[in-house]
Amino acid sequence: MVKAPEDKDYVQSLERGLAVIHAFTDHGPHLTLAQLAQATGLSRPTVRRVALTLERLGYLRTDGREFALTPRVLSLGDAYLSSLKLTEVAQPHMENVTKVTGHTCSMAVLDGDDAVFVTRVPSRQVMRHTLTTGTRLPAYATSMGRVLLADLPDHELDAFLARAPFPRLTASTKVTAEELLSALSTTRARGWTLVDQEFEEGVRSFSAPVRDARATTVASLSMSVRADELSVDKIHHELLPVVSEAAVEISKQLGAPGS
Repeated sequence: MVKAPEDKDYVQSLERGLAVIHAFTDHGPHLTLAQLAQATGLSRPTVRRVALTLERLGYLRTDGREFALTPRVLSLGDAYLSSLKLTEVAQPHMENVTKVTGHTCSMAVLDGDDAVFVTRVPSRQVMRHTLTTGTRLPAYATSMGRVLLADLPDHELDAFLARAPFPRLTASTKVTAEELLSALSTTRARGWTLVDQEFEEGVRSFSAPVRDARATTVASLSMSVRADELSVDKIHHELLPVVSEAAVEISKQLGAPGS
């Protein structure tokens, strides 16, 4: 065990839970409490409490004598593996989008109330702001954010909308719960969204969802263009189909059903 006694931020119970899970890696698929105690260096009463907690949470199962891992343990690494695979799968499709359209193609995920860039393929087009991987933008006012919000479970979306009204960033920004719910309902129905100068004057952005094997929207594929150069009609007919098709192809490779 590696606990630093002076570290007040260190959660020892979490360390103990992970130690019990990792014990199965080196000591076999079925272990008794005594074997778990020996493998982890924890006392038997402590191991018993940890093991029973993990059983209640669905990570362990027991026949009354021995404990074993359940498939739910796989979910612990799912987020990391999914994100890694996501960017690797997306990269060539995004490069093609940028090559075909001449505009930067971006991918974002939802983190709290923000859309966060996870990868971008830049073009030579110059925009007012240079956005990089890790940049956070408010989900309510951006196309990439709305695509992600639109797929939230109803209770999560209700909690998000309960925080409205949001700051008005331009004269066009939708800020009330009613406005945003209407926009998100339209996004759900269409399978894409276009935000016209709501985050920044003079900039139009549009996005399509990227889905995983569970048909869950895990990211948004997006593009931003200058409003004085590209009309909404031209975006609909020339650029949006390219972005949407790329999102579908990425989703297919992630195992999305029906893509």
